[in-house]
Amino acid sequence: MSTATPAPAPGATSGAAPRPPLRTVLPPLILGTATFNHQYVSDPLSMPYTSIVSAALTHGITAFDTSPYYGPSETLLGTALSSLPDVPRTAYTLITKAGRIAPTEFDYSPSWIRYSVLRSLSRLHTSHLDLVYTHDAEFVSPAEVLVAVRELRRLRDEEGLLRYVGVSGFPVDTLAELAEMVLRETGEPLDAVLSYGHYTIQNQRLASGERSPLARLREAGVDVVLNASILGMGLLTSKGIPADPEPGSEESKSPLGKWHPSPAELRVTCKKLARIAEAEGERLESVAIRWSLEEWARVGAAVGVETATGQRVGGTVCGVSSIEELEETVKEWREVRSGLGNASDGERSGSPRREKVLRLVRDQMWPALGQWKDYVWESGGPNFVNTRRPEDRGRVPEDGIIAAHESKAGK
Repeated sequence: MSTATPAPAPGATSGAAPRPPLRTVLPPLILGTATFNHQYVSDPLSMPYTSIVSAALTHGITAFDTSPYYGPSETLLGTALSSLPDVPRTAYTLITKAGRIAPTEFDYSPSWIRYSVLRSLSRLHTSHLDLVYTHDAEFVSPAEVLVAVRELRRLRDEEGLLRYVGVSGFPVDTLAELAEMVLRETGEPLDAVLSYGHYTIQNQRLASGERSPLARLREAGVDVVLNASILGMGLLTSKGIPADPEPGSEESKSPLGKWHPSPAELRVTCKKLARIAEAEGERLESVAIRWSLEEWARVGAAVGVETATGQRVGGTVCGVSSIEELEETVKEWREVRSGLGNASDGERSGSPRREKVLRLVRDQMWPALGQWKDYVWESGGPNFVNTRRPEDRGRVPEDGIIAAHESKAGK
């Protein structure tokens, strides 16, 4: 696993050191901290978040993905990292997002984007962010995305607050269209695109078709395309997501069951996958993690990250809520990595477990999914209404974040 040390944040002067390509900075496995959030656990403050972060670094997972939209995630991650005095800032990469405020509230204005970045710096106890995405870009217009990307690049070039700029979202065709637009309108490609839930055992639309979204992203010059939510945001787990729980039952208390956008029929079908895995002596989580890590390392290699040997492999963001989940993910990744060898084309050597997982998914799980294979739910779209009023866009809180930054900068 790559442990490339990030270069210093670029300054506002022309004499700043050039940024290396993002693919040389990120490790193949990134810890996602969306799970440090009430959407996934009932009490994220009681999670062993410091132990998880420390263990991730021990395992060579040197990049962390978060967002201000993920409840206390940024604060918990910042607290965890600042409590590890022997870990310098140059030892890890910080990735966050900007623009999404609430489930139906978005603000991609320059004022809000800058405020969000400054707030993230404060929460994460750092002087710069390594990568910032526009968060869930399908919920706003392409013009708004372009404005936000331009502001992030200004913060990169003029204020030195961040190093790389990307776009995140759910509909993969929209991600491709936005990457193409950014390149066309600015002449500079995006450094990264974060896709989630679109390269799992249930849904491979990111790389499907003669001219797939993945191919379009590559053609648009995107340096790194990261694959996230390989468990379908909890859908592809042994426990699954309650389909229609009885009021007052334990299932009805599931945080996931209350917000997950999947229809009940898909939830029921995915529980069948758990039974298929169990019949073969496997856990659905292990199968889903192994399949996505294994296949994406190969399929996403052309827009992947560089390992210490210079080989490119598809990079994955994995969220965990316990040390046990982290260890399981690391174990699967190590086995995948050992099979990659030094082949520059992403080919892998065979192993009994690899072959078992591939056959299990291909021969049993995909047929069991039936019509639900490659199913995606709507995200954004013509019926979505942004509840942030036009007159409030660009209006930022008077909470001292901007004043503290400007005082520190001597403005």
